[in-house]
Amino acid sequence: MFQGVGTAIVTPFVNGEVDYESYVRLVRWQVESGVSAIIVAGTTGEGATLSIEEREQLTRVTKEICNGKAQVIVGTGTNDTKKSLEYSLSAQNSGADAVLVVTPYYNKPTQEGLYAHYKYLSERLDIPIVIYNVPSRTGVNISPETVARLASECRNIRAIKEANPDVAQSDEIYRLTKDLDFYIYSGNDDRAFHMICAGAKGVISVASNVVPAQMVELVNLVFSNDISHALEMHTRLIPIFKALFIETNPLPVKASLSLMGYTRNEFRLPLVPPKESTMERLRVVLSDLGVI
Repeated sequence: MFQGVGTAIVTPFVNGEVDYESYVRLVRWQVESGVSAIIVAGTTGEGATLSIEEREQLTRVTKEICNGKAQVIVGTGTNDTKKSLEYSLSAQNSGADAVLVVTPYYNKPTQEGLYAHYKYLSERLDIPIVIYNVPSRTGVNISPETVARLASECRNIRAIKEANPDVAQSDEIYRLTKDLDFYIYSGNDDRAFHMICAGAKGVISVASNVVPAQMVELVNLVFSNDISHALEMHTRLIPIFKALFIETNPLPVKASLSLMGYTRNEFRLPLVPPKESTMERLRVVLSDLGVI
C-alpha cells in the first residue's frame, strides 16, 4: 500500500463522453506533483456512471502514466457483492494495484453482512482491497471491530479509507490494527492532518485534484515531524477544504478544475454543474491560493 497522498481523480467529460486528453493531462500533473496514488472511478470520478469499458480504459491509461511512480487504485464497490466482484476482477485484469470498495449502500447490511461481503471479495481477488467507510453517503458504518476482524483474517484486506467525521473511530481502528500490516487513510481532507498525527498513513484526497503539491507538502511535513509547519499548511488550506464541499462532491472540485483550465464543467446525470454562487466562492478561494 502507499504512504502519502492519493488523489481521488475526477473524470473529465466532453459532450457526455470521457475526455481522455484532459484526463491524461490531469494525471501527469498529479504524478509530477508527487502524489503516491491515483484513485480511478471513485466518488470524485463519478464511478457510478462509468461503464465497465470506460473503467478499464481509464485504469490502463492511468497505469501507463504512473509507470511505477504512483499506485493505481480503482473504485469497484457497489451494493451488490457479485457486481463488486465483477468490477474488481475487471480492475485487477486491467492492471490496478488495488481496489477501493465502499461499504454496500442502501441495503444497510449488518456488521456480519459487511464482514461476509469483504471476505467474499478477498477470497476471489489477488490484489489488495481498501475498505471505504463513508457513512454520510452509504447509510452504514463499518465498526472498528469488524475492520480489525477483516484485517486479521483476510490476507489482502490491507487498508481502510476512513471518512467517518468522528476521528475517535480512526483512533480505535488504529488501536485494534497497529500490530498488523494494515494502513489507515483519511477520507476527509480537513481531517488528514489530525489523522496522520494519530497513525494514519496518508489521505485519499479531493483537494489534491486542485492543489496536489500543497497536499503532498502537508503530508510530508507531518511525516517528518515538522508539526508546526504542517499545522500552518493545514490552516492555509482550510478554505479550499471547505469550498470543495459547498455542494455535493465532485461538483465543486470539477468546477474548480474548469476555472483552472483543466476540464470542462460537465457532469453525467443525475449530477449537474454547481450554482453560480458556488462558482463565485470557488473563484475567490482559488484566487487567494494563487492557482487562478
